[in-house]
Amino acid sequence: MTQPDVTVIIGAYEAMPYLVKCLESVENQTLDAARIEVIAVDDGSTDGTGEYLEKFAERAAMAVTVIRQPNSGGPSGPRNVGLGKARGRYVFFLDADDYFGPEALERMVAMADEQATDVVLGKVVGVNRTAPKSMWGKTRPRTDVFSSNIKFTLSAQKLFRRELLTRHGMQFDESLQTGEDALFTMEAYLRADGVSVIADYECYYLVGRDDGKHVTKSGGYTLRFDSARALMGLIAEHVPAGPRRDALMIRPLLITLLPQFGPGFLKQSEKVRRHRLELAKPMLDAYWHEGVASRLKVHERLRLHLVAQGRGDLLVDVLEFIKAKKAPEVLLESRGRKAFLAYPHFRDPSAGIPDSWYVPTTRETVTIEGFKPRTTRFSRLRRVARRVLGARRAA
Repeated sequence: MTQPDVTVIIGAYEAMPYLVKCLESVENQTLDAARIEVIAVDDGSTDGTGEYLEKFAERAAMAVTVIRQPNSGGPSGPRNVGLGKARGRYVFFLDADDYFGPEALERMVAMADEQATDVVLGKVVGVNRTAPKSMWGKTRPRTDVFSSNIKFTLSAQKLFRRELLTRHGMQFDESLQTGEDALFTMEAYLRADGVSVIADYECYYLVGRDDGKHVTKSGGYTLRFDSARALMGLIAEHVPAGPRRDALMIRPLLITLLPQFGPGFLKQSEKVRRHRLELAKPMLDAYWHEGVASRLKVHERLRLHLVAQGRGDLLVDVLEFIKAKKAPEVLLESRGRKAFLAYPHFRDPSAGIPDSWYVPTTRETVTIEGFKPRTTRFSRLRRVARRVLGARRAA
């Protein structure tokens, strides 16, 4: 039997009616049907998902295997089952809620073959939900996790060279109830001999379910801490301490951990607040330092610093300031060579927060009084500051 180019693995649970469009998008691929294998795993659905998959297998032009099993409790089990049965040179994990652009598989397989890369990211578009955007600026035939923004898209919906996965015995961690795909994808990035990014064609449509049952919307807050802890541990295992590790640590800190200390923290009971701080402390003790902090905006850096210090009382003040959508005052010193964003507790002796935590980075957007255009680059900020100070002295 001829080996297919790509195995599309579909884990499906209570997927109707979204599954209909999902499977239509597989049938409508411009890649020849003989080059595609589908392995669909019905994870104990009761809404007709399994029956619809079986009907699809009967009519589809490509090879389709349907596996029906009791509910496993998450997406990792079905994906691992599908991966164990896959024969394709590449595998793609397609969620049953989502769908492909017609040329998606053809373009991704061609890119992987031409560039000999182990992972291919096809542009993702959100439908009734947001989708990652920062990595789609331009097509990158060959890059890596350190030279691009791909660390900010760690969902499993990528094309993976199956030989890479089998060589390293890679599977999804079934002990994690959320973030299991982030762990899998980051490991693939770190082990890959090159990653390709297709930014000029909409390959994948990420669908937000009307019933709110999408996996990323469910689960208690402790699961997010489990996910952050696992991802930080993986990064530390594969990347020695230094700037490259710091650059990757931004992902779990900024995307997974920091939202646990956003304005929603203000609504929590004192017991829950203390628990969140306790869960975060070991991770921050291990991985939080100035090399990481310097890459964040002031309000991000300040919040994580206060969490690391266990200062929930001061954190509340910062969060109330952010929730009120106040803009911090920009303080200029040393003839415009220094600027600070005066968020709460700036130079408060009782707080003891170093001035350096309030220095804007190149990611900041600030406004200096008397100069309307907003600037994000600190070098330009200093030039603007000198002009403003000069005008004030002249007045």
